[in-house]
Amino acid sequence: MEIVTKLIFVLQILYFIISDDVCSSDAQLMSCLKSDREALLDFKSGLEDPENVLSSWRGSSCCQWRGISCENSTGAVVAVDLHNPHSQMYGSSSSSRYGFWNLSGEVRPSLTKLKSLRHLDLSFNAFNNIPIPEFFGSLKNLQYLNLSNAGFSGLIPPNLGNLSSLQYLDVKSFSLFVGNLEWITGLISLKHLVMDGVDLSMVGSNLIRVLNSLPSLTELYLSSCGLSGSIPSLATVNLTSLVAIDLSSNNFNSKIPDWLVNISSLVMVDMSNCGLYGRIPLGFGELPNLQVLHLAGNNNLTASCSELFRGRWEKIQVLDLASNKLHGKLPPSFGNLTSLSYFDLFSNNVQGGIPSSIGKLCNLKFFRMSGNNLTATLPDFLERSHKCLSKSPLASLQYLYLSNNQLVGKLPEWLGQLKSIVELSLDYNSLYGPIPASLGSLQNLTSLGLSGNRLNGTLPTSLGQLSELSFFDVSSNHLSGLVLEKHFQKLGKLKIVHLSSNSFTLNLSSTWVPPFQVVNLDLGSCHLGPFFPAWLKSQKDVNYLDLSNASISDTIPNWFWEISSNLLLLNVSINQLEGQLPSPFNIAPFADVDFSSNLFEGPIPLPIAEVELLDLSNNKLSGFIPENISDSLPDLIFYSLSSNQIEGEIPATIGKMKSLQVIDLSSNNLTGSIPSSLGNCFYLKALDLSNNSLSGFVPDSLGLLSLLQTLHLSNNKLSGEIPSSFQNLSSLETMDLGNNRLKGSISSLIGEGKAFRNLRILRLRSNEFSGELPSLVSNLSSLQVLDLAENHLNGTIPASLGDLKAMKQVQIINQYLFFGKYRGMYYEDNLFVTVKGQNLLYTKLLSLVVSLDLPGNNLSGDLPAEITNLQGLVVLNLSRNHITGSIPEGISKLEELSSLDLSTNRMSGPIPQSLSSLSFLGHLNLSNNNFSGMIPYTGHMTTNDASSFAGNPGLCGDPLDVKCPGDHDDNYNDDNKEWTSNDDSNDGFIDNWFYLSVGLGFAAGLLVPYFILSMRKSWSDAYFDFVDKVVERLPLLGRRRAMHRKSRGVDHR
Repeated sequence: MEIVTKLIFVLQILYFIISDDVCSSDAQLMSCLKSDREALLDFKSGLEDPENVLSSWRGSSCCQWRGISCENSTGAVVAVDLHNPHSQMYGSSSSSRYGFWNLSGEVRPSLTKLKSLRHLDLSFNAFNNIPIPEFFGSLKNLQYLNLSNAGFSGLIPPNLGNLSSLQYLDVKSFSLFVGNLEWITGLISLKHLVMDGVDLSMVGSNLIRVLNSLPSLTELYLSSCGLSGSIPSLATVNLTSLVAIDLSSNNFNSKIPDWLVNISSLVMVDMSNCGLYGRIPLGFGELPNLQVLHLAGNNNLTASCSELFRGRWEKIQVLDLASNKLHGKLPPSFGNLTSLSYFDLFSNNVQGGIPSSIGKLCNLKFFRMSGNNLTATLPDFLERSHKCLSKSPLASLQYLYLSNNQLVGKLPEWLGQLKSIVELSLDYNSLYGPIPASLGSLQNLTSLGLSGNRLNGTLPTSLGQLSELSFFDVSSNHLSGLVLEKHFQKLGKLKIVHLSSNSFTLNLSSTWVPPFQVVNLDLGSCHLGPFFPAWLKSQKDVNYLDLSNASISDTIPNWFWEISSNLLLLNVSINQLEGQLPSPFNIAPFADVDFSSNLFEGPIPLPIAEVELLDLSNNKLSGFIPENISDSLPDLIFYSLSSNQIEGEIPATIGKMKSLQVIDLSSNNLTGSIPSSLGNCFYLKALDLSNNSLSGFVPDSLGLLSLLQTLHLSNNKLSGEIPSSFQNLSSLETMDLGNNRLKGSISSLIGEGKAFRNLRILRLRSNEFSGELPSLVSNLSSLQVLDLAENHLNGTIPASLGDLKAMKQVQIINQYLFFGKYRGMYYEDNLFVTVKGQNLLYTKLLSLVVSLDLPGNNLSGDLPAEITNLQGLVVLNLSRNHITGSIPEGISKLEELSSLDLSTNRMSGPIPQSLSSLSFLGHLNLSNNNFSGMIPYTGHMTTNDASSFAGNPGLCGDPLDVKCPGDHDDNYNDDNKEWTSNDDSNDGFIDNWFYLSVGLGFAAGLLVPYFILSMRKSWSDAYFDFVDKVVERLPLLGRRRAMHRKSRGVDHR
């Protein structure tokens, strides 16, 4: 459509010039008709002409007046052309949009007296929403009528259908509408119809039938007309002369009609952004005259690339199929589209790679396949065509976009031979290897994007020769080495530089003056230090500056605050910058400022102009939060002071900062109460006041924060009950109120559970909550982490816990829990979870955690078997309660379980054999219960030591030292829990030695005393006297033991 529109515009200018010449040359010979002159003067009297563009409209020779053309023979006025000649320069829609020319007022009916009028053009004026005059339908001889963007509004008068001689009608406007289009059938001579922007929503599907009655129609433009529904089929197609059709930016919800590809005269088709679906007809490729095809933005059009581009496409120059669902691979026959100059397949699902036959497209200037699924390497070489005049491949190519694919391999050398290339984008693929030095010979290159790949090696110094380069991005690769002044030698036009997320070391002299004035400078993760880069002093135009994680150990010099007034982004985070920040510090209005993770000291700084994002976290700032913070930062959106040494109270004035989406004041020394004015921050999405010394009640007003997604108030001294207004927090995903002095019941907090449908995390550990765990907790369908440890809960564990929907599902898709995300800054949710007996901080993997933590309460009753329905559980901790019963046999269904703690309860029965099948179970604690039987010490259970089973008197077997009964038997009766010994040959060998030693010991015990006593008679007499006395006392001892047993029996009864 762009080509055709430019052609029409040129013809209009030529017509205007020619008509002026005719008028000026013939006017000396002939005066215009008096009636026509009087009609024109009357028409002028109704117009408002503030720029006095009609100053020539005086005297008797009206054919010499500006915009007027006369017939040579009669002097009759045939053309009134008052279109705004500056419309192409000042394309705006306001009443003063075109400047230098601003006709408005009344269009007087005296124009009807111009009986020979054939051409009327009032386009691009400002008639201030007056209706199109009805009398235009009386201009019987009119052949050309252009009212495009002239400021008319309302209904297009149906009596325009009386203009049977009209060949050109342009009423392009977003202020006009049509109720019925039947009148257009009267325009039997119409060739060119432009109604872009006109509201045709009431016309319906009858539109195509009406237009089909205009056999002379060659050009049809109905873009953005509110058309909808299906495009009907036509039994007979009368539009056989149609050259151009534009139906773009409507909402048809239709397939492409078959009759369209049967109109062989078509040169241009634009049906982009139309809501079309279904297959793209292959017949488009067979249309002999088709030069331009726009089908972009339909999202649901499909085609196989190998089939679609197998067509002839004889004259195709522009092929725009972006944002659809094309699939398959580009075939080698793609190189046969030799007239192609513009090709766009952005955001489809094309696989494979780029065929080498693309090298035969001599006229190709624009090629975009970003956002597809290309997985191959770029071709090592490009095919050539004898029809191409240049010996270089793709000699006309100016724009090559292949970003956001999965291309692999090295960058081919032919990229350095694209002599006409202006923009080259290969960002976000999987390309590796070095950057070819030959890219430094692309003297027309203005934009080079190679970010987000796996490129390695050093940066070629030849890139410093790209004198036209303004955009340079090699961020997020594996590049390394030195960056020298030579790399920027001739880059005088450089405006945007991204070197971040590599391993570069910038070796630049402190006295170096760069040849460029950069606007965007991203050097994050480059080694710049230890000193602050002095060469920045010359950069007066920089708007975006990122020096994060740059190994700078210095103070920010004073001169920096003299050039910082233009900065819309300042990021110096993750360095070792020290000293005191100036207050106020110089910055551009509405900037983003990140000073986090440094060593800054002193009071909290404020900017000289209001900013939108301010991160001062992880420093050594001290003092109080300024009371006037709302005056200095009224439109602040993101504010973080976490992990500093701030003290005092949170000022109530913070509630005046109503644009705030993130407030993070965690890990400071704040005291006092939470100001109720925070409830006025209606847009708040993240509030973190944890790890302070805040006291008092949680204000009811926090329940007004309906957009709040994460709330952290843990590790304070808050007391009282959680306000019932919290049930209004319908967007809440994380609620962490742990380690406070809060009380009340869980049931009063969650109510029926319907208010917290988005709640992922509920952490209330180490408080004073009491009562039973309500069964309605199962209504929290999104809950993944429930931590109620160290409270005073009692009653049984409800079986309905097994219905927690999110816990029943294995979480395999990691979702970063970023809240309040705004222009690259966000609050990253975090939580301490007790896993394997340790408190672990989860951030980026938090969405994968599924945990049920109820230890340290007074829960009783059996462990419900329904708990085994929670197959996504990673952590289950029920320790230090009074739970009874046995471990459910279905515990083996919890295949994701990595930590299980049932210690210090009253559970009994055997440990299920199936527990050993849990391959991820890295921490198990069953100690201090009443479990019995042999430990199933097989499989993954062997990773646990004796402490996991201690305090269970009935347990036996490894890893405990307690042997199970019947270890010496050969068999084990499972019903009677009697184990037998399965001794091997080594055990038998040991037993034989045991019996031999016993026999030898017995013999020695008999023989040694015999030989000693036989040696001296006095020893033998004394020995046998002692034996006689012992034998005499044995009956007496027997009687005493019998009496003792009898007395114990009486006492027992």
